[in-house]
Amino acid sequence: MNDIASAAPRGKIMLVGLGPGSHEHLTARARAAIAEADTVIGYVTYIRLVAELLEGKEVIKKSMTEELDRAIESLDRARQGKKVALISSGDAGVYGMAGPTFEVLFQAGWTPDSDIEVEIIPGASALNTCAALVGAPLTHDFCAISLSDLLTPWPTIARRLDAVAASDFVVALYNPKSGRRTRQIVEARRLFLRHRRPDTPVAIVKSAYRPKQRIEFTTLETMTDCDIGMLSTVLIGNSNTFVKHGLMVTPRGYANKYDVDSGSTRDGEKAGRSLSTGLDGWLAAIHGSARSAAELAQEYRLPEDYIAELLAEPFEDDSAAPTEEAEA
Repeated sequence: MNDIASAAPRGKIMLVGLGPGSHEHLTARARAAIAEADTVIGYVTYIRLVAELLEGKEVIKKSMTEELDRAIESLDRARQGKKVALISSGDAGVYGMAGPTFEVLFQAGWTPDSDIEVEIIPGASALNTCAALVGAPLTHDFCAISLSDLLTPWPTIARRLDAVAASDFVVALYNPKSGRRTRQIVEARRLFLRHRRPDTPVAIVKSAYRPKQRIEFTTLETMTDCDIGMLSTVLIGNSNTFVKHGLMVTPRGYANKYDVDSGSTRDGEKAGRSLSTGLDGWLAAIHGSARSAAELAQEYRLPEDYIAELLAEPFEDDSAAPTEEAEA
């Protein structure tokens, strides 16, 4: 009994995603975690976003480049048996504090069975919240790239930009520009223009769901003339993205299979089955072609050795097989 009474309380680190910052978009679990915490640690701007919820708590404010310091402070407080809310805007696991915190924990020998409990509390990331403000730009394949080269070499960032631009992803650019990093967004535009039309739609959202929110629609050609800063997220559309009635939309692809007006299936297509140009149809086409792997690779912009492997494999047409895959 005495041993139980004298045991030190188990510390806890809660990695809390605040979402865009408005209280309306703070999840119930995030709000409860802040209420539960003895100590709240975060970048000074994020602390201000939840200032009304911090009465009676130890509050530790850190600067922009002090992420490791925040993680170390959290570990120190948790070792004292305290419950710590380490806050991030958006989602803690998307360019947030979850990564550096685990790096610090693992370096200190922490395991999930240790005396310190760790909970990740998700929040809406900037790409979700900014997309919601401008329409439906992310309803097809997309990715996120940070233009911050404080920790990532620029050639690595540039290769990623070039690859996703060529692959026709919708792209959300995080950390696009700061007072000292002004050229990165210019170079990103240069790389995209190698593969995308100059009139490709772009939406720039600054301070989403915060008092100084600003939304601007532009194009790839003119986006660097716009007001872009560290609180901005830049959404670059793909080859099918359009802007209509003030809304940015990326089609999911229904028009490839259905007549959008009537909902009827187009000739040669079957509801609930892969497109005629889907994997099975495409495999049938290349196997039935008399062209070489090199010619097919050039047409489809795919690696020649990949095409050669496919052609060397026996092909069985599975297009008639039933499927349970949902389309939406």
